[in-house]
Amino acid sequence: MTEQYDIAVIGGGNAALCAAMTAAEAGARVLILETAPKPYRGGNSRHTRNFRCMHSGPLGPLVEDYGEEDYFADLMKVTDGKTDEHLARLAIRQSEQCLPWMQEHGVRFQPSLSGTLSLGRTNAFFMGGGKSLVNAYYRTADTLGVEVKYEAAVTHLELNGDRIEWVDFTHQGKTQRITPTAVIVASGGFQADTDWLTRAWGDPAKNFLIRGTPYNRGVVLADLLDQGVQSIGDPTQCHAVAIDGRAPKFDGGIVTRLDCVPFSIVVNKNAERFYDEGEDVWPKRYAIWGRLVAAQPDQVGYVIIDSKSLNLFMPSVFPPLKADTLEDLAQMMDLPGDKLAETVANFNAACGDTSGFHPTELDGVSTSGIKPPKTNWARPITEPPFYGYSLRTGVTFTYLGLKVDENAQCGTDKGPIRNLWAAGETMAGSILGQGYLAGFGMTIGTVFGRIAGREAADYAN
Repeated sequence: MTEQYDIAVIGGGNAALCAAMTAAEAGARVLILETAPKPYRGGNSRHTRNFRCMHSGPLGPLVEDYGEEDYFADLMKVTDGKTDEHLARLAIRQSEQCLPWMQEHGVRFQPSLSGTLSLGRTNAFFMGGGKSLVNAYYRTADTLGVEVKYEAAVTHLELNGDRIEWVDFTHQGKTQRITPTAVIVASGGFQADTDWLTRAWGDPAKNFLIRGTPYNRGVVLADLLDQGVQSIGDPTQCHAVAIDGRAPKFDGGIVTRLDCVPFSIVVNKNAERFYDEGEDVWPKRYAIWGRLVAAQPDQVGYVIIDSKSLNLFMPSVFPPLKADTLEDLAQMMDLPGDKLAETVANFNAACGDTSGFHPTELDGVSTSGIKPPKTNWARPITEPPFYGYSLRTGVTFTYLGLKVDENAQCGTDKGPIRNLWAAGETMAGSILGQGYLAGFGMTIGTVFGRIAGREAADYAN
């Protein structure tokens, strides 16, 4: 290619777009290289629904207030303290100014969804979901003069000393090379490379489903790590949730997630419970269930509810299995009928007073005398018809990534790389050591995308 660009942004999702728009507004000539075809642009961002946002009072669709300490405490709880506090607090503090910036760049918000996502205070929901956000950003980027190449798969970034010399990519059947002044990597994790997942996790990973885009294969990540760019995170740590076992192998998206766990019991293929289904409100606990299911035989679990719980959560994309008796439901799910009936009977006997049941907050309605306990929303499963779902581990994105500083800049053991920045899922492991908090991935991508765009433009100018 003969065109000269100030900044090449690798990736086409939320973080890439925030970086590209910010850099373009600072006067830089920006090229986005998106591996996916245009209809599938946006990476995992097109499957998102909301953005977790600190605010000191009502803000946009958000009610009440959600301060830095509350936000950070929520993050510490789900990560068990495995986070870079400085970068985490940076993301949290800057999230408040991001919401009006998002609106200025075309994003529209709506009131919080109901069901188990009781997030009106903490998370701002996108009107039309992530696909609308992605489309709005592409429209805005176009008006700012950002160029986009689709089906442009980056294969190599040439690192020479402390700078990236060139970027190689394939496009329309040809290999092309550009020499931008600065590079921003926002191309996600490696979760769609199931061979890499299997090397990290072992054979159980062969049974995992990939919730997000099939185009996040970690090609750029691997290329940079092989050249000595500093990494962060554990390859076995990821955002993994329990999803409907009938979901496709790739790209099922957020609609395949099941939100019924708090009102259920969950058993493995031996019809045995294995964890507290009511440990905390769902947005703080849904992301642990992928790993829990991954640890069960054949990496599968089964949700069992009765008719009184059917309307307490957002509807599933696939209807549940339905039977008038637990034995019939067990047969439909290929579970041992006698054992399932025994497990349910023991659970029911352990349930106490349910008069305080409250589906949208911790209610303390718990079991006694059984292990594992159920510490909230514990009601007997007694009212037919009975319903069941199969669960599989659904991986959203991996946490092994590029280590960055507070300016989103990458480096090697010898020091910073002068013209390389990273944003979004490809550097989220800098903040997320384990676990996940609903909407926080979009926070990381927005905050560090804007930082990367600003810093890269400053360098290019």
